[in-house]
Amino acid sequence: MAPLGPFTALAAVGCSGGADSLALTRLADRWARARGGAILALIVEHGLRPESVAEAKATAVALTARGIAARILPLALPAGPRLQERARAARRAALLGACQEAGTPHLFLAHHAEDQAETILFRALRGSGARGLAGMAPVTMAPEALILRPLLGQPKARLAACLEGWGVLPVEDPSNRNPRFARARLRDAGAGALEAGAFAHRRARHAAEEAARLAAAMRLLPEGCAELDPVALGQDRVARRLMAALIRAIGGRAHAPPEAAVAALLARGAGTLGGARWLKGGRWLVREAATGGWDAATGLWDGRFRAAPPPAGHRWGALGADAARFRSRFRHLPSAALAALPALRREGDGMLALVPHLAYHASGSEVSEPLHFAPLAGPVTECHPPG
Repeated sequence: MAPLGPFTALAAVGCSGGADSLALTRLADRWARARGGAILALIVEHGLRPESVAEAKATAVALTARGIAARILPLALPAGPRLQERARAARRAALLGACQEAGTPHLFLAHHAEDQAETILFRALRGSGARGLAGMAPVTMAPEALILRPLLGQPKARLAACLEGWGVLPVEDPSNRNPRFARARLRDAGAGALEAGAFAHRRARHAAEEAARLAAAMRLLPEGCAELDPVALGQDRVARRLMAALIRAIGGRAHAPPEAAVAALLARGAGTLGGARWLKGGRWLVREAATGGWDAATGLWDGRFRAAPPPAGHRWGALGADAARFRSRFRHLPSAALAALPALRREGDGMLALVPHLAYHASGSEVSEPLHFAPLAGPVTECHPPG
């Protein structure tokens, strides 16, 4: 836990009740207490097995008895296709939402060396590009909390040893060994034997390359667009990775476009892809068309801007054709970027009440709703902990 020194000793831990997450919970608890802090164990109960409710309660009781605050997060996922994928997305959303509600700025997750190796192999089999094959990041930024994975370099067996003498019995989810799921098949095939250190080194190298290129060739603006120098950007693998991340952020999408499509866009020097539009001349990358609404689950409008729920009698929407009213005062932005900005309108007549990025507030209106650019998929580049 030493590399976590700079972080505040106030954190949540994703605790499934399994051996890995219990080991992290014990380690994090000791780490936080030594710094005068405390942790909150978040136990996600998926509702997929009859036993899971009792298991979650037993884990919460055991942790509470050891002075660790615990909270159960029920999901009640419906059966159906892509179950594990849906479960991962719902689990992440529930954990981050609980962090935001509890005011804990950091979330610890117990992914270890074998998990990292399985992730790399799984992505390789699905044809992931260089970014995906770099594995999970030790630090990931989300609007609700900073996600920390301090155990990526540790083998599973070492984590199990951390539980000796603690008196908390881990729960084994049988779906982890169910051959119906691809990750379970990879686990049985010995995917965890891969060396995870090389992946961590590769990810750190990629992040450094992208950060350097970003500084030289791109400027991401709070208005949800980017100013580019196409010559400095280039068309190599670093350019493809960085452009894919920018397109994902500006387009408000959860996933980046395929590498081949990004390479083709770079070769053309302009065009549309993944909800983003690269304007002729190569200087601006803007939102193609802001059509998404406000999502209560994520708190995002158009997958890009964190906004409060629209007040009664109002709705969030794109500035659209009304951008022409502001063109003379905001010539530093292209018209397409202005048109994609979020605007608060009155229901019924559609009159503008507020355009936060342009400091516009309708005369007589009492509405004031701050927002900021916080793309659905997180930051363009990643950060890494010291050590």
